[in-house]
Amino acid sequence: MAARILDVAERLVQQRGFNGFSYADIAAELHVTKAALHYHFAGKAELGEALIARYRANFAAALQALDSAELDAPAKLEGYARLYLDVLRNQRMCLCGMLAAEYQTLPERMQTAVIDFFTANETWLEGVVEQGQDEGTLRAGESATDVARAIVGGFEGAMLVSRPYGDIERFQAAIRPLLAGLFAVKARSTTRRPK
Repeated sequence: MAARILDVAERLVQQRGFNGFSYADIAAELHVTKAALHYHFAGKAELGEALIARYRANFAAALQALDSAELDAPAKLEGYARLYLDVLRNQRMCLCGMLAAEYQTLPERMQTAVIDFFTANETWLEGVVEQGQDEGTLRAGESATDVARAIVGGFEGAMLVSRPYGDIERFQAAIRPLLAGLFAVKARSTTRRPK
């Protein structure tokens, strides 16, 4: 039951925002009482923390899969972009992107968890940029940290702005120049790093 609650709550946050739904909405959708929800998550803040923890773990697993595939840096960035596209295809927003928009109204522990999510993404991207610089597949005139922050900010912003249009191509068009500016050579997704 806890997983089903999280599934519904995640979709609601990604579509409406954290402040845009209540326990009553989840209870009605699952045909259970609010008391049943409180059994698993004492309050909405605890539910929010669990949502972020699960989302971050799933995102980290996706990034680990990209690392395990031994792809070159441009292919990893393309894989990272696909993670965002998959969310948009389901007519949703990045969970932590939605929560960031409501940051000031979130409980403190949720605020910390949102920051931790973005920091983890930036740290992974820094590694990818450094890998690309070592391989000679990426060029970056700025520090790896600054480039990583630009990618996260650019992707989240492109996702947000493309949302009202309901147009995935708009997102792709917005991130294309960001990534193209980093690619030192035209790289194929199937390119693998030498072992």
